[in-house]
Formats: sequence, structure tokens, C-alpha cells
Amino acid sequence: MTEPTPLPGPRPPFDAVLCDVDNVIRRFDPTGLEALERAAGLAEGTTMKVAFAPEVDLPVLLGLATEQEWVESIAEGLTGLVPEATAWELGTALLESPFHADETVVALLRRARTRVPLVLVTNATLGLEADLDSLGLTDLADHVVSSARVGLAKPDPRILELAAARAGARPERCLFVDDTEENVMAAAALGMHGVHFRRAPDLERALEPLFA
Repeated sequence: MTEPTPLPGPRPPFDAVLCDVDNVIRRFDPTGLEALERAAGLAEGTTMKVAFAPEVDLPVLLGLATEQEWVESIAEGLTGLVPEATAWELGTALLESPFHADETVVALLRRARTRVPLVLVTNATLGLEADLDSLGLTDLADHVVSSARVGLAKPDPRILELAAARAGARPERCLFVDDTEENVMAAAALGMHGVHFRRAPDLERALEPLFA
């Protein structure tokens, strides 16, 4: 007697998870940098404002500049606000800010990966791989799409399409998680289900249907 063919289980709500790294998985501690800014008479956040201006950070995010060249650009951007030596100290402090992994987020993503592929898609420097290794996260995802390695940076839709392709999923079947609203909007324009990440519960709620 022929055994009946088992019925397929319910299809998951999405076929892949595409997730940002910084301010989602990785958290930075700005305490040391902020102390230096106060000592220099600067408002807290001034260094980051200079460092993350597009004309300063885009070259390093596209792999066209080294991290030390980024520090040099930050120091140049702080010229006139603080002495040159202090500007270099501030830029270096930003680059070397300590960081840690959000273990709740990591656990959620590891669980999600048991159901669907996970791809990290992030605007990062050429140092990303070493940083992930230091965090013990080299095995977290199926693929890592780093802006510095592919020469594309979010919100460019091409890097999001590349991440979906690496996952083997159509864009409209991807869950995209990012802390920057502009990037989430770019993903939504491709048909992805975007999640604007603020806290771990945002990710937990988005992943709930995957385990239903």
C-alpha cells in the first residue's frame, strides 16, 4: 500500500530576514568620547555629527577610504572648534569606542535563522569582519553584505536587492530590520516588510509570525 504524501506545513510569513548591524545587533558606548567633548568645551554629539556627515563617512562606508583616513577627515571637520591635537583625539576616540552585542537581539536572530536564512546588510567599514569576530558573531548569519565590501551603501536599493539575492529570496518575501527610517522606507519601496528598530521588542514582535 502506498504511503500518503504528507501535506506541506504552512508557509512562513517571509522567506528571509535581512538585518542591520549597528544600533541593532551592535551597541556602542559613547561615554569616553562624550567626556573628551565636555573637556574640550564641545557639546556632546559634536564629533558624531561631523563624522557621520555624508561627505565624511561615505568614502569609508564604500571602502574607498581606510578607518585612519576617516579619522583624518573627522579631525579636519573639527578644525576651528578645537586644537588639532584634540580633534585627532576625538576622531580616534570615536573610532575606538567600545562596543558590545545586544544578546537579546542575537538570540532572536539565531532563533529566526533556524527557520529562514539570515543576512546582515550594513553600512560598515572594512573593519567589520574583525569586529564581528571579536564579538563571537562570525557564525550568526548565512551571509554578510557590507557596504565597504560591495561598494554600495543603504539606502541605495541595490544593496538591499543584493542582500535578498544572497538570501535566495524575492524582495517582497524579505523582512528588513534597520534602525534608520530612511533605510526602512527604501526597503518598503522594494516591497520588503520593513521594521524600524528601536528596541529588542520591536524585533521580537516582527518575528512572532515566524514561530506561530
